[in-house]
Amino acid sequence: MAAVMKGAISFGLLHVPVALHTATQDNDIRFNQLCREDGSRVKYKKVCAKCGKEVSNEDIVKGFEIEPDKYITLTDDDFEKAKSKKDKTIQILHFADLSDIRPIYYDKTYHAIPEAGGDKAYELLRRCMLEENCVAIAKGVIAQSEHLIAIIPTETGLLAETLFFNDEVKAMPKEPAKPELTEQELSMGKTIIGSMKETFDPSKYHDEYQQRLWDIIQAKANNQEIIASPEAEQPTVINMMDALQKMLDQTKKPKSKPRKKVTA
Repeated sequence: MAAVMKGAISFGLLHVPVALHTATQDNDIRFNQLCREDGSRVKYKKVCAKCGKEVSNEDIVKGFEIEPDKYITLTDDDFEKAKSKKDKTIQILHFADLSDIRPIYYDKTYHAIPEAGGDKAYELLRRCMLEENCVAIAKGVIAQSEHLIAIIPTETGLLAETLFFNDEVKAMPKEPAKPELTEQELSMGKTIIGSMKETFDPSKYHDEYQQRLWDIIQAKANNQEIIASPEAEQPTVINMMDALQKMLDQTKKPKSKPRKKVTA
C-alpha cells in the first residue's frame, strides 16, 4: 500500500526518515443506490450552479467563500507554497506519559515505517521511548492539513496517532449528576467488574451485524427464506440493589463457550 506521507521524524539533531501508512481499514459492506422501479444504478452529476453545465473533475478547483457567492480559488501549487520546510517533517515538541492524553483526542492511526538509512535512529527512538514508558508529542503536515501527532512506541515499531486540537474537541453538553453511593453499592459494583476482567484480545471480536447482513445477501441471492434475528429479551425494571445482586449471582455461574465466527 502506498504511503500517505514520506518525510522524517525530527528530534533535536536526530533526523529519522519515515513513511506513514494507514494502520486501519473500513470493512463495512458497501451498497449502491438503485432506482426502485427498474433496479438500475442511480448516478450523480456535478453541475455548475450558474449555467447548469456538467463539470468534469479536471475543471473543478477549490475555493474559499469570503462573502456570499464570492470565492478565492486555490491551486495545488498554492497549497504547496503554504508549507514551510519544517512541514516536511514530523517535529517532536516534547515527551509525555501516554496516560496524559485523553481518549477523546485520538483521531487516526498510522504505522511509521523507517525509510532507507533511518533504521538505527528509528530503533534508538523506539527503544528509548519504550524503556522510558513515554510517547512523543509532535506536529506535522499530512496531505493538506497540519496535525498534532502522538508517536507511540510498541514492541515492533512506532505508531503515529493524529490528535484533535483542543478547539476541535466539544465540551460535554451536560455534566452528569453525581449522586451519593453507599459503600455496599460500590463494593458490589467493583466485585462485578473484577469478576468480568480479562485480557483484551482483539481476535475474539467481530462485527456480528455485518455477518448477518452477509447471510441475508447470500440468502436473497439463492432465493432462500430470510430468518429475522431473534428479538433481544427486554430486561425487567428493578431497583439498583436488586440488579447488582442479580448480576453478582450471574457471575458465579459457569460461563458458556463463545460461538465460533461464521465465514461468509
